[in-house]
Amino acid sequence: MIELPLTLLSRGWEFVAGGGTYVARLVEIGSRHRMECGLAVSMHLRGHRIDAGEPVRTLGGALTAATPHGALAVLRRIPGRRLDGRDPVDQQWWGERLGAVHRALQGFRHPGLRPWRPLDPEAAHLDAEPWLRATVTAALTAAKRLTVTDHLTSGVLHGDPAPEMFLLDPATGRSGLLYCGAGGTGPLVHDVAAAVAYAGGAEHAGEFLDGYLAAGPVGADELEAALPVLLRLRWAVQADLAARYGCPHVLRLARRALESMPG
Repeated sequence: MIELPLTLLSRGWEFVAGGGTYVARLVEIGSRHRMECGLAVSMHLRGHRIDAGEPVRTLGGALTAATPHGALAVLRRIPGRRLDGRDPVDQQWWGERLGAVHRALQGFRHPGLRPWRPLDPEAAHLDAEPWLRATVTAALTAAKRLTVTDHLTSGVLHGDPAPEMFLLDPATGRSGLLYCGAGGTGPLVHDVAAAVAYAGGAEHAGEFLDGYLAAGPVGADELEAALPVLLRLRWAVQADLAARYGCPHVLRLARRALESMPG
């Protein structure tokens, strides 16, 4: 069994059983409905010819199981290697698949989907660092101003589109998705911004952005206008989560990224 990279909101493992490869995910019990929504997204994508992990139901037919440690889900892993966000060719695959996922999910509905509410500027945990509340508030204010003045393309968000979430099978040339977090509904550029943050910033994400523009529903003009604002918001969200869950390393990374941005 291999433990997948740790995130702020979930843990994951990859394991082999009965000749097949599977991924298990564990989230706190309060996030169970959100995870089940993500599993429903995977099934929807599979029905639209996009390779994605196939949820394994419990004996009772449920998508998740409650455990003393949280809600557990298991998916059959599709073949392939994880993409490398530093590789230009892999970036093309990464951007193209995220764009295809956004397009395939237009019109998708599920009771577990919630409107995108990225931040609460009044949250008590924002007092964790002297700089934090003002920085988060400024990022949120800029994002709200953008959504009022510009019409942004909205849809179902992946929520955490890291390159490791996307797979490429060298034997067939097919690319797909390990699983989808289903981060609610909101401006699709926020997913793009999250991916750009994983790539190390817009200056390192050119191939990813080209791939996304070739396949996704967001146009170049909208992407150019919205990406800097939502990239700042993405890092503010990371800082907020790090403060809430007590992750000082992530909080330092977020602060460094926010301070390096213009404006």
